[in-house]
Amino acid sequence: MKAALKKVFKHWELFLVVFLALEFVVFGTANPKFLRPQSIMNSIVNYVSVCIISLFVTLVMITGGIDIQAPSIIGLTSIIIGVLWSDMGMNVWLAVAIATAAAALCGALSGFFIAYCGVQPMVVTLGGSFLYSGLALVVSSMSATPAYQGISGFPAKSDAGAYVDFRFLGKGNILGVPTQIVIYVALIVLCVWLLHRTKYGERLYLAGVNQQAAEYSGINTRAVIMSTYILSAVSAALAGTLLTANVNSAKYNLGSGYTLAIITAVVLGGTLNTGGKGSILGTVLASLIICILRYGLPLCFGVSTQNLDLPVGIILVLVVLGREIAGQHMLARVFKRRKAST
Repeated sequence: MKAALKKVFKHWELFLVVFLALEFVVFGTANPKFLRPQSIMNSIVNYVSVCIISLFVTLVMITGGIDIQAPSIIGLTSIIIGVLWSDMGMNVWLAVAIATAAAALCGALSGFFIAYCGVQPMVVTLGGSFLYSGLALVVSSMSATPAYQGISGFPAKSDAGAYVDFRFLGKGNILGVPTQIVIYVALIVLCVWLLHRTKYGERLYLAGVNQQAAEYSGINTRAVIMSTYILSAVSAALAGTLLTANVNSAKYNLGSGYTLAIITAVVLGGTLNTGGKGSILGTVLASLIICILRYGLPLCFGVSTQNLDLPVGIILVLVVLGREIAGQHMLARVFKRRKAST
């Protein structure tokens, strides 16, 4: 069993491609409506925020860290945009820029505590998720609109009926392809180049494999690690902006349920939670697998949307357990204990 698992994990990205293809076969057979291109495209658009953040959380986890505060930054970004535009009369694009800068500062703060103060990433980002969610609620109290309603009415359509201005980010199309998907593809290319074609990417892997050795080789690993949390926060700001433009509502709790999906996408994609290994392609494939799973189960098998976190959680546990068995010889240790007890 251990040898079989090792083979699977050795060709993990190929396994993900096969798994994704099987999803299309199973769901398409169960319900032919699943295969409608427009429906699949819409499902990806609805999930693209998770896909975008997963790309940059991959960078964080390659260094041996973890980021569970990104969903709270989505809400913070969204409500800052809404309050600045609606209640303070600011240009929407300037509001987006200020919200993105605020998100970057949030990432820098968490990254500083992790990289320069040596605090555990889980502790810092868990605290950050509560802190930034609280800040988002405080900002929402500055608006004349009740927090539960959300701020809506962003610049939308032209006289011709096409989405323009801010709403174009969430609802527009470029050559027939939704704007959000175009942005996502561009970010995939950027992350692949950054991780696999630059010295910065090499430093990320080295920091994850052995931070002390990387320091001895002249790499400022603390600055590298801190930068990954800034990039992750900026990606969350972008996701929050796109989500706000898509649903036409700025809310303090937007994206609050994304944590499990983001971490699962990164881990399922082959990134080690201990650092030193990971790929953008794996994360992209894993994100699509989860996206299609969440789209296909309700449509084809009537699974309630409230229960969709269950299969995602099961996938996360199975992947981590499989890695432990394949890489850490868990079965051998179990059998040794049994023999010793007998």
